[in-house]
Amino acid sequence: MNSLEASIRENTTKGQLNNIRNSGNVPAIIYGGKEENQKITISKKLLKNLIEKENFLSSIISLNINGKPHNVLPREIKYDIISDEPTHVDFLRVLPGVKIKIEVPVNFINHEKSPGLKRGGVLNIVRRKVELKCPSEKIPTNLTLDLEGIDIGSSFKISSVQLDPEVVPTIQGRDFVIATLAAPTVMKEPEKPAEGEAAEGEEGAEGAEASAADGDKPAADSDKPAAEGDKKTADKKPAEKKSAEEKK
Repeated sequence: MNSLEASIRENTTKGQLNNIRNSGNVPAIIYGGKEENQKITISKKLLKNLIEKENFLSSIISLNINGKPHNVLPREIKYDIISDEPTHVDFLRVLPGVKIKIEVPVNFINHEKSPGLKRGGVLNIVRRKVELKCPSEKIPTNLTLDLEGIDIGSSFKISSVQLDPEVVPTIQGRDFVIATLAAPTVMKEPEKPAEGEAAEGEEGAEGAEASAADGDKPAADSDKPAAEGDKKTADKKPAEKKSAEEKK
């Protein structure tokens, strides 16, 4: 469990809040249970170190206030829209027996022992976090799913996760999917024709060109009979002239 030093604050104006932030601290509040809300300040540097760690919003933190530890759960972080620095944090008191709703991250182990992944399968994660309802003292750090022996076509459902009887998913009535191991999706390039097929294709093209060339010849030859016909007509003219002379 991570811990943070905290101090009680008594500010009443925005100017005082700005002074707290300018001094390298972040204002925060603790709420929940029968106790009154408590205003505190925490170190911005230490807070950022915890935020950078995985699962900050689902991890119980011990706040040391005036030497007394208080177990809390981070519920909301507000950031400056320009600098992206944390400006305020809400903490929920962790009280025995009190049930809360919380999103818990899913963790996959033994990737190298999955035959499906070894064969190029793809792990499709449908839910990276699962919302649970559980007692605050029984919040799981994460939901662990083991990939050992998992092959392509397999799926992980919420029933695959072993949970404490008091820890239940907020989605009820169906065994929802958390992840699947799907077949690889690889685009195949079109196969190139074999050399023999390419040669036949070339021969076919040459044959088509030859046929086209031969087809042009009759068209050219078709003009010849017309020319010959003209010649015969020309030969007939002297005969017609002779016939006229004989009549005379």
